[in-house]
Amino acid sequence: MVLLGGLGFLVFSGLFDIVMGKYFTIDELCRSNTADKMGIRNVPSADIKEKLEVLINELLDPVREAWGKPIKVNSGYRCPKLNKAVGGVANSQHMKGEAADLNAGSKWENKALFELIRKNYEFDQLIDESGFAWVHVSYVKKNRKQVLHLK
Repeated sequence: MVLLGGLGFLVFSGLFDIVMGKYFTIDELCRSNTADKMGIRNVPSADIKEKLEVLINELLDPVREAWGKPIKVNSGYRCPKLNKAVGGVANSQHMKGEAADLNAGSKWENKALFELIRKNYEFDQLIDESGFAWVHVSYVKKNRKQVLHLK
């Protein structure tokens, strides 16, 4: 997506590069270097796109707005074949369009992002992955607010 000359024109370049919120797109949540390298077509169904839209609008965009600077999505939606290729669990919320792995730039920033989300937002799962190497966050209709620290 490119903003041209401050005029408000958007140029879209992805399969589903539709601006869903202020900061994140479905295309961004479906990109995968592993899928590209392995020739895996990581395309969500219409139902999963709806869940990705909810994840963006209810959690990711509000968090990004409060954070005040870019947050990288390491992993969002994963089709079953991609999930298997990256060693994801069989019931991964990534396959349902309900989860994203985020990176704010460093372990220290990831820890601060984790705390921002934990203290201020509704979420289903919030996971510190590998000592804040990244932050896994998910959102569903009935959020459990489950907080985990995985090594």
